[in-house]
Amino acid sequence: MAGKLTAAQGTGILLVTANGLCALPCSVLHTYRPHFLALHCQEVGGKNYEASMSHVDSFVKELLSSDTMKDYNRARVYLDKNYKSQEHFTALGSFYFIHESLKNLHQFDFKAKKFKKLAGKETYSETLESTPTMEKEKFPQDYFPECKWSRKGFIRTRWALPDCAFDLVNIHLFHDASNLVAWEKSPSVYSGTRQKALGFVLDRCAAHSGWRLIPVQPHQQHETSLITDQRYEKVPYFVFGDFNFRLDSKRVIENLCSSATMQMVRTADTNELDKLIFRESDNDRKVVLQLEKKLFSYVNQDVFRENNGTPLLEYDKELSVFKDRLHELEISFPPSYPYSEDSNQGKQYMNTRCPAWCDRILLSASARDLILKPESEEKSVVYDNIGPNVCMGDHKPVFLSFRVTAGAGKPNANKHKCCVVQ
Repeated sequence: MAGKLTAAQGTGILLVTANGLCALPCSVLHTYRPHFLALHCQEVGGKNYEASMSHVDSFVKELLSSDTMKDYNRARVYLDKNYKSQEHFTALGSFYFIHESLKNLHQFDFKAKKFKKLAGKETYSETLESTPTMEKEKFPQDYFPECKWSRKGFIRTRWALPDCAFDLVNIHLFHDASNLVAWEKSPSVYSGTRQKALGFVLDRCAAHSGWRLIPVQPHQQHETSLITDQRYEKVPYFVFGDFNFRLDSKRVIENLCSSATMQMVRTADTNELDKLIFRESDNDRKVVLQLEKKLFSYVNQDVFRENNGTPLLEYDKELSVFKDRLHELEISFPPSYPYSEDSNQGKQYMNTRCPAWCDRILLSASARDLILKPESEEKSVVYDNIGPNVCMGDHKPVFLSFRVTAGAGKPNANKHKCCVVQ
């Protein structure tokens, strides 16, 4: 796995978002050699969580003790499993693994307002609401479309390396409940709901006072003193999870079916729109696309795979609202959802939704500056998906690998080694 840390090598960090619980392939860890691994899941227990939640504990236990993770001697796992609590349940799972060669990593205690050095492996599930090393919140009920209070929210943790600190936010935003509703206007009503929720998270992350990390004194082995100081920069943050971002449905369908004629089919009893059928004008009026509430059956799936589907990124508009607050590295992988869950169809999309880049890793401006290096240095930043040719569930995991070098997070050339924390 990761080798001995040196100033030149820096700290290897691997951020992964995987909608459901998954065992990371050994090849990913071997290739990117992370010293700090963060895995965010949004469907702990799966979609049928009431039946599957009982298996989560055994999965986590096996993961922590597996040969793959044997060199990671510290871990923190946060599992929101209490599906009986409608007020709090989010089904989020956040996993953090620290390699034995990374000696100086601290985690923030939000209650005590200080960083503490990590030791051992700990799993939290029953007491998340009172766990001081994380913040968890479910979106307010009035944010939820169709008045159904579903399991959407976020978990935030904060970490400190010797020269920088950063927040990691696990997020799950609202999906498109109906393809027909999403098609009605541009942008869709669902994108507006996601925008409101993401703004809520970003505002929460920016609402706390500034904190400055003071150098650890020789007699302070496990804690780092903090003082409030608004003059210092805010902490960089990474927000990664299932944003449920979708392509602009109305515009992408206009593009895919530009030469087709549209037929509306309505229900006999209520006259509500039941389906849309797009047919070629000639060629025996071949069906190009059939659209229903939970059906998106397009004649040629290759359009979403050729060139990794990137020509369709022009219809990926939801992040543009936050262009001054969030950044993303260039996408060069195919839409991450909805893949077939047939183990023999690893590259095939299901015909339930229009394929889209739902799973993302987004960065604040300071986080972007933290990981991007001068052009003269060897490229060490990789943004990609995992398991492109094998079944990984209906979402392909997405990862960001980078290295933080000594001094990367210093706000100024300062003789003191300090980290800036929000």
